[in-house]
Amino acid sequence: MEKQWKLLEADKVQVSELQEALNIHPIFCQMLVQRGITSYDQAKRFFRPELSHLHDPFLMKDMDKAIARLEKAIENNERILLYGDYDVDGTTSIALMYSFLQTRHRNLDYYIPNRDKEGYGVSIDGIEYAQEKGTQLLITLDCGITAIDQVERANQYGMDVIICDHHLPEKKLPNAVAILDPKRSDCEYPFKELSGCGVAFKLAQAYVEKHQLDWHQLEDLLDLLVISIASDIVPIVSENRTLAWFGLQKLNSTKRLGLRALIAKSRREPPLTISDIVFGLGPMINAAGRLADAEQAVRLMLSAEPSVAHDYARVLEYRNQLRKEFDRRIAAEAKELLESDPFWQQRKSIVLYQPHWHKGLVGIVAARMVEDYHRPAIILTQSEGKIVGSARSIKGFDIHQALGMCKDLLISYGGHAHAAGLSLYPENVIFFQERFEAVVDTVTTDEIFTPEIPIAAEIELKDITQAFWNVLRQFAPFGPSNRNPNFVVKKVRDTGFSKLLRDNHLRVAIGQSDSDPYYGIAFGRGDDYEKIKTRHPFHICFNLQENKWNGNARLQLVVKDIKFD
Repeated sequence: MEKQWKLLEADKVQVSELQEALNIHPIFCQMLVQRGITSYDQAKRFFRPELSHLHDPFLMKDMDKAIARLEKAIENNERILLYGDYDVDGTTSIALMYSFLQTRHRNLDYYIPNRDKEGYGVSIDGIEYAQEKGTQLLITLDCGITAIDQVERANQYGMDVIICDHHLPEKKLPNAVAILDPKRSDCEYPFKELSGCGVAFKLAQAYVEKHQLDWHQLEDLLDLLVISIASDIVPIVSENRTLAWFGLQKLNSTKRLGLRALIAKSRREPPLTISDIVFGLGPMINAAGRLADAEQAVRLMLSAEPSVAHDYARVLEYRNQLRKEFDRRIAAEAKELLESDPFWQQRKSIVLYQPHWHKGLVGIVAARMVEDYHRPAIILTQSEGKIVGSARSIKGFDIHQALGMCKDLLISYGGHAHAAGLSLYPENVIFFQERFEAVVDTVTTDEIFTPEIPIAAEIELKDITQAFWNVLRQFAPFGPSNRNPNFVVKKVRDTGFSKLLRDNHLRVAIGQSDSDPYYGIAFGRGDDYEKIKTRHPFHICFNLQENKWNGNARLQLVVKDIKFD
């Protein structure tokens, strides 16, 4: 698929002024301006984050009410139930809040809905469980903002509810004692992009500050929080960047037996990065809820015995291996189904349905389809007599808004611009496929179907030194809105040492003018091997990575695209 290389803009005057203030390579000043950082003080805050930079948690709407109700529950030894979702964000939220509360309150329990039977969010079954257990205070974590009927049922049972969520609310809010959600239209909290676990952390922070407790109690929660931030794909800017920066430090020295066992099973070389969480720890935690019981993940994170931690880590590793097998199988079936349509190349959307596809994996497959075909994708399956599915989008297309234009065909839907979930009746699948395609065709332009690679700067190979890397890595932690920057180097040649690897990957060894060879990996670009070996000049787009192996580290280029004249 042809990709467009798009050089990110940066005001030259601001770049020049920043270089004068910081006295670093102009490319780094250009990258800072691209991130909206234009002054010495902003750069210092970016490169040297401090926990004192965190916002006052009481700026969040209803935080005072939430703390007052939590204090009452602790004082009266009320039964508190933590209700979390079954994904990484939900399970880390439960583990974080349970860890925080268990040292000061013993009448504590948690509940995670069954993905297949109850679906996402607060369920009536969950409320019934809470009632059976004598719950007096229910705290929802990473869910609850749309649970109007469920909260009403809880109120009828005499239960109070505190909602901690970060999803978009609807016009009507649940009748809860307190609703903590920075995306509330009436919430003036300065940062709107916290993860669900981040909102739970702010509740803990408010309690610590109200009672003037030791801040180390909060710092001990950051290893869980950074897993949530990385896995939930929230922007790593502002407060999230500060939390992730310190969270990675805490994770790499974590005392949690469960996380240490999980890290060992992930086979990721320390120090762990955001990428190691996204592709290593996160999928193993998620696999529990996708294929079995998400409580396994919480039990792992709360493990107090090495043998128990090891057992749960082993179970999650096994579940993740099964998930990968199912994932590959469903993705292959989805591609075959798509390309069996003689008109598939003319379509601007992908909506596929098979009743046997695993409900817990349709989101992963939808993301794969977007990656491979660069179109909005919805993967549907059957569950409890209904059709349910996950939607993923491309840049420039709001898939949540598009689903709203099909809502008369849906039972329910929810999410945000990039990802969403939905349900509908079986008889509406064909009508929905046609309507969604019409919506995409109507509201999009052809340009958004050409994938873009954002380019930070054009450089020369000789610029890539250890000193260059030492500054570049201070831009981390990388993630959404603070991506590992892509660079372009033009007119490079094969040095004679490039080679074809298995699975159609390519090991490149390139030079520019008389430079020494620079080595890199080009995943899935094996078809370019013969063109590269002609020794004719070509252009590459890449980012830099420190490759860690057996305790040794060296820089390598991770090739994103290759262009030939």
